[in-house]
Amino acid sequence: MPETVFVAMSGGVDSSVAAYLLKEKGYGVVGITLQVCPPTEDPDYGGCCSLAAVEDARRVAEILKIPHYTWNFQEIFEQRVVNYFCQEYLTGRTPNPCLACNREVKFQALLNRVRALGADFLATGHYARIEYSLERKRWILRRGLDPKKDQSYVLYMLQQDQMPYLLFPLGTRTKGEVRRIASAAGLPVAAKKESQEVCFIPNDDYRSFLKERAPRAVKPGPIYDLKGNLVGRHQGLAFYTIGQRRGLALALGYPAYVIEFDFSRNALIVGGKDDLGAPGLVAEDVNFIALESLQQPCEAKAKIRYTTPPAPALISPEENDAVKVKFFKPQKAVTPGQAVVFYEDDVVLGGGIIARRLK
Repeated sequence: MPETVFVAMSGGVDSSVAAYLLKEKGYGVVGITLQVCPPTEDPDYGGCCSLAAVEDARRVAEILKIPHYTWNFQEIFEQRVVNYFCQEYLTGRTPNPCLACNREVKFQALLNRVRALGADFLATGHYARIEYSLERKRWILRRGLDPKKDQSYVLYMLQQDQMPYLLFPLGTRTKGEVRRIASAAGLPVAAKKESQEVCFIPNDDYRSFLKERAPRAVKPGPIYDLKGNLVGRHQGLAFYTIGQRRGLALALGYPAYVIEFDFSRNALIVGGKDDLGAPGLVAEDVNFIALESLQQPCEAKAKIRYTTPPAPALISPEENDAVKVKFFKPQKAVTPGQAVVFYEDDVVLGGGIIARRLK
């Protein structure tokens, strides 16, 4: 009997090619699309989980001649992702909902369900690689070979008991190669554009969404410079991010950037470009993959945003399983609520959520 793999199919080219490649290798492939947003008349609402995405995934499954099912995960998505997103803004942090979705939905709830149904593996279209290291005697996560598409940053939360049951067929492929495979296989999503919006926010309108779901996060307040001078008013801390320049409506005689939030005063603090750099940060909710735990300081490269290159740093254990990160050179836009991920060459050591920046 062939091994069975359930493929999380979003209706995009990556997950479609993942399903195709696994079928070509002889696996018994089953396609699964998650419905996480309430049905609406707009077929595109919901991004990778929209009605249009479900239909695209179904069409691909028909071409590949594999079973396809749509599973309703709205309740857990609401509790673990949407509520988390709103709560983080209420505490003055800038969350990444895709990280919460990976941690709570895809690689926990979904993996648990497919395993309970007797499947051998769960596969996704992520550009990353999972291997077992005989040297470390642990499962490890490596970067995807395509540097422009590597998604290891959003997978730092993977656990040792999850990784043996996960497959990432695109980890050794480039995006261009994936599109060529899709075209040659006659898949209708070969040229489909990638969704850039948060799936549960209609039209990417954060302002309207937060006004409705977390009105306390949308409270106007003062803007101060680093000397404590009142220089303007903001429309709500949730509408700004560290390092932001546009939309401040300030005339200070120099380009002003968001430096930090003073949540206790509901205040936005601004400064010049040279004030953006932070010497380090403290991360909480840390998960290590290549290490059982961090016992002593070690050098690594720390990546503080998905699109930011990793920077050399010294990472040190702190109390309550937190980690202190001291950069060799100050880094711009260190943002509480975002993830910091630690690398040794192309191996993900682990990562966590930025709790605060060091001064």
